[in-house]
Amino acid sequence: MEQPSAPRAVLFDAYGTLFDVYSVGLTAEQLFPGAGDKLAKLWRDKQIDYTRLVSMSGRYQPFWDLTKAALQASAESLGLPLSTEAQAQLMNQYRHLSAFPENRAVLQALKTAGVPTGILSNGDPDMLSIAVRSAGFTDLLAHVLSVHEIKRFKTDPMAYQIGVNALNLPARDILFVSSNGWDAIGATWFGFTTM
Repeated sequence: MEQPSAPRAVLFDAYGTLFDVYSVGLTAEQLFPGAGDKLAKLWRDKQIDYTRLVSMSGRYQPFWDLTKAALQASAESLGLPLSTEAQAQLMNQYRHLSAFPENRAVLQALKTAGVPTGILSNGDPDMLSIAVRSAGFTDLLAHVLSVHEIKRFKTDPMAYQIGVNALNLPARDILFVSSNGWDAIGATWFGFTTM
């Protein structure tokens, strides 16, 4: 069996892979004792559902707007009184999600090895910029790529094409890392090496 060659570049999904989307649960728990974890999980599920819905219907909306709508719907579904102040606090927390602690060492090792890295995400450019700065990853990522430029969410093949265009490499030479199974499958179908 032929061993795959080493990737010439590595792209990471942002939300769920580099940044812990459930870290908002701590703030949610402070606001809604006993319901923070449920709210964080439902919020994420609805957020992804909304990206699929607008993609399938051809009615793109920025990821930030979908994230806010998903929060509102999740709070309503759980019977939680989401005040304007609580919504602002949770949305601000989403901009500053905690980074998984092991990622810094991985990104640093790739940089030291001379392997170009980047993010390829559904997130809006402003959301990603703040998250990357907040995590201290600015100097460790050569590219921060958003589907916002094409107004189509992953798993649309055009979303993955952004990475190919930015890196100027064939898809097979790019390793795409995502903790989201649906994203990894979409990237595999597109032609990326995935894990």
